[in-house]
Amino acid sequence: MIDFLEQYNPVTQALMATLFTWGVTAAGAALVFFTKKVKPKVMDSMLGFAAGVMIAASFWSLLAPGIEMAEQMGQIPWMTAVIGFMVGGIFMRLTDRVLPHLHIGLETAQSEGIKTSWQRSTLLVLAITLHNIPEGLAVGVAFGAVAANLSSATLGGALALAIGIGLQNFPEGAAVSLPLRREGMGRTKSFLMGQASGIVEPIAGVLGAAFVLHMQGILPYALCFAAGAMIFVVVEELIPESQRNVANIDLVTMATMTGFAVMMLLDVALG
Repeated sequence: MIDFLEQYNPVTQALMATLFTWGVTAAGAALVFFTKKVKPKVMDSMLGFAAGVMIAASFWSLLAPGIEMAEQMGQIPWMTAVIGFMVGGIFMRLTDRVLPHLHIGLETAQSEGIKTSWQRSTLLVLAITLHNIPEGLAVGVAFGAVAANLSSATLGGALALAIGIGLQNFPEGAAVSLPLRREGMGRTKSFLMGQASGIVEPIAGVLGAAFVLHMQGILPYALCFAAGAMIFVVVEELIPESQRNVANIDLVTMATMTGFAVMMLLDVALG
């Protein structure tokens, strides 16, 4: 796989990687063709697994390379990491306040962002779309960073990040399509709405790769920015949603640790 990717430029690599992550979102949404619901214990575990993957990816694939890269480029590593990380979180917080969206399991009246008359289905899709933005951006920045020819950024590491993000996208697609199906929407429309939440990833991935290619001096900041944005999503959305059912907390916690371990394995083995 690495040999195959090497023949393409970083923007094309980022596009192919994020098309893969979008495809896994669509695969999760396709569960709607086989069932109307997944047991809460299973869905909570999948969301917990996704949280673990994102936490591990934030450090192993983004923060650690960003800190090492900052040092190699003569920057103050801790300052670069803190600034990039916090700006990423602040960016997601501002986006969260502005973009209308509805978290899974809540009533339409509990939607966040600017108040609109949009349908519940649209608000549910936007909730997942919101945290697919930093995921696509992270993959794009990781592939763009490889072009800097620094030891801290490797094609294997970028590929590991794409695989990890893809794995955790599966439950996200299902988390949109299945609730819509339970509310009476047709299978095909529910699937289309579920997979649509991932369409932003190729867009963000290409933009992220192209941006850092032309502004390599901000690469360490961009990597830490993506990490901060992803951690915001995990803490603000994935962990609370996965642990909403008190009876499943222990199981979900182990699923989160499993997700972390899988992403760590991928990054260490491939990166």
